[in-house]
Amino acid sequence: MRNNTHNTATASRMLKKIGIAVGIALLTGCTVGPNFTSPSATATQIDLAARDDYSHQYPVFNADISSQWWTLFNDPILSNLEARARLANLDLKIMASRVEQSRANLGITSSNYLPKVSTSGSYTREDISDNSKFAALGAKSSGNDYWQAGFDASWEIDLWGHIKRTVEGAQAEFEVTVLAREAYQITLAAEVARNYLQFRGIQAQLRITEQNKQIAEHKLTLVKSTTENGLTSKFETSMASAQLAAVTAQIPKLVERRNTQMNKLALLLGENPRALDEELINDVPLPSLPKTIPVGIPAQLAHKRPDVLKAEAQLHQATAAIGVAQSNFYPRITLVGRSGFEAFQSSDLASWDSSFFSVGPAVYLPIFQGGELKQRLKLTEAKQKSAALAYRQTVLNAWHEVDNALDGLASQRSQFDHLNDAYESYKIALHFAQRNYQEGAGNYLNVLTAQRNVLDSRMALNDSATNATLSLVTLYKALGGGWGVSNNDPTAPVFAATDAATISRPNSAAAMSEVRDGK
Repeated sequence: MRNNTHNTATASRMLKKIGIAVGIALLTGCTVGPNFTSPSATATQIDLAARDDYSHQYPVFNADISSQWWTLFNDPILSNLEARARLANLDLKIMASRVEQSRANLGITSSNYLPKVSTSGSYTREDISDNSKFAALGAKSSGNDYWQAGFDASWEIDLWGHIKRTVEGAQAEFEVTVLAREAYQITLAAEVARNYLQFRGIQAQLRITEQNKQIAEHKLTLVKSTTENGLTSKFETSMASAQLAAVTAQIPKLVERRNTQMNKLALLLGENPRALDEELINDVPLPSLPKTIPVGIPAQLAHKRPDVLKAEAQLHQATAAIGVAQSNFYPRITLVGRSGFEAFQSSDLASWDSSFFSVGPAVYLPIFQGGELKQRLKLTEAKQKSAALAYRQTVLNAWHEVDNALDGLASQRSQFDHLNDAYESYKIALHFAQRNYQEGAGNYLNVLTAQRNVLDSRMALNDSATNATLSLVTLYKALGGGWGVSNNDPTAPVFAATDAATISRPNSAAAMSEVRDGK
């Protein structure tokens, strides 16, 4: 019993001394390496406005961008496809899995802050040689049983911030994977909208082409009749026949493009080919541009685009790696302890006399590594510089994408205005051609030609309207819209546009509506 008391007192004094030493070490210790400072506050800003090169301009106001910007098209089918894509897209699910992997890796790294405790037990039976030194000292050479059970513990004292910087880097890596997923969510939303709008535009093209085919058929019939009566030559008949063949030849390609777009949408939704055919095949007008277009606050762009935030997180990760590399030059102290029971008889394991313990620090200090540590530090510093340049490039690219998208939208709307003027003029020409024919002052071929011109103009107007909607998709992708809604909440509230850019030409909006309605 006296030995037990002595052992306990000795252990207590030793633990007290170690505790004091650890406390002093923690108070005097420091974290090496540079502290990360977000560079987003100093990011360059530009005015969000198109150049003065276009006849139609959008006034730009500081307004929040809807996370569900596609609802501005007021198309329930598009909104439904977007919601389903966020839930079912396989690439998005893969990226979500990578996020979970990164989260687990962060948990593993963070566990280094805590002590490691394990338990073990063993049993061995051994015979020693009769001629061994142990036998010569009087050890029993016949079979011996040896029992042992106990606990092992270790804890690294993070004096120089090695663990802290490692965890900091793992946290930044986790943010990188999260933001990569969000960046893809923006791309996914834009791709769904782009493919859907292209699909509706192709549908409209197919509808107009079929109408042109009907006119060409009617024209050919009329020309054949006049040729038989000697009023026209076979040249006019051949030309009318060629026009019909040329128009008819456009239909299979448009059908193929329409079907391809439906399959592209099915793939984005994780569906099999032709899965959306029945749902989308009905001819629905092309959505028009919204009457109000919020384009965001310039100062928020660097904080809105996940690719910019991802580049910032990568810079943070590279900065933390410098601290890890610097900490490798300093000693690493680990407290190790061991306690348990050991005996030659299993019945003696429960006796206090069979107890043992050991506790103390283990110190690791690199002395000579052949220059490896210095080169690793240079490597991390070079990677940090590269990450800083990559961040600047990402921000600059973001501003360029926004500027180009604003120009593209203004250009498409200006083009639409001019094509709309041409369309209105062709309709007037058709009106006079029909009136002249009714009054006997013209022939019906002039009417058919005027109708063909109207349909061709409407085809160009439809293409322009489609490109205008695609330009808006490009703009909102550049602005970083489409990732503020949870993947599990596709029914989140829709943003109500206020204090936003306003389309100033009502005739343009009316013409766009007319194109959508097939008039």
